[in-house]
Amino acid sequence: MIGKKIRLERIIDRNSGRTVIVPMDHGVTVGPIEGLADMRTAVTNMVEGGANAILMHKGIVQAGHRGGGRDVGLIIHLSAGTTMSPDPNAKELVCTVEEAMKLGADAVSVHINLGAETDTVMLRQLGEVSKHCLEWQMPLVAMMYTRGPKIKNEYDVEYVKHAARVGAELGADIVKVPYTGSIESFKQVVYGCTVPVVIAGGPKMKTDADILKMVDESLKAGAAGISIGRNAFQHARPSLMVKAMCRMVHGGVSIKEAMAMLKG
Repeated sequence: MIGKKIRLERIIDRNSGRTVIVPMDHGVTVGPIEGLADMRTAVTNMVEGGANAILMHKGIVQAGHRGGGRDVGLIIHLSAGTTMSPDPNAKELVCTVEEAMKLGADAVSVHINLGAETDTVMLRQLGEVSKHCLEWQMPLVAMMYTRGPKIKNEYDVEYVKHAARVGAELGADIVKVPYTGSIESFKQVVYGCTVPVVIAGGPKMKTDADILKMVDESLKAGAAGISIGRNAFQHARPSLMVKAMCRMVHGGVSIKEAMAMLKG
């Protein structure tokens, strides 16, 4: 398993055992939104802030590639779906583990919406990808959400901890889930998952304090880091926001200290 271990060290800090991942796969889902129209600049901002890894689709790797600067882990997203679809919760595989390896990926990711009408299809996809990841020693990030007709509240801890466990049970090395809103509830998610758990950033938040509070609480609950996109690359000062979050994740600084950093 040395191949997988080496790759994981490129996306998880060896000293803190935590990670800051910036997902930048939104272009397929909703188009070239603010902050992602110029991918090279967007990637540069995230790297300058200290992100451990960026996450994107295969076709955008070249557009985001930089000629210089600090190295950064690369996670290739294998799932896709658009808001124009009759069922936006349905995700389909659009890339393979082998393709991701040829592009220089350090890990791959898959998006699963449990509760969607096609969740059995997505679970089968996760199982197939997991098999290939084991064969090629490629780390797998499972983005586990609960969305669909039966789901009343996708942040309900009962749903979230189940989703996290499903990701671990089917072979994920890192599981990404929504934050459940409190330290005590998220502790249940982490406790019931046998692999590192990172939180999703969700929609753009109203204030910096809201973002940093979520990061702080998730870490206190045992999260292994964060996977925050829009609240990073759409920030007025994106590299500084990433830097502040990195200091919290890896350096243990307080919300007050992180806010002071954002104020310059």
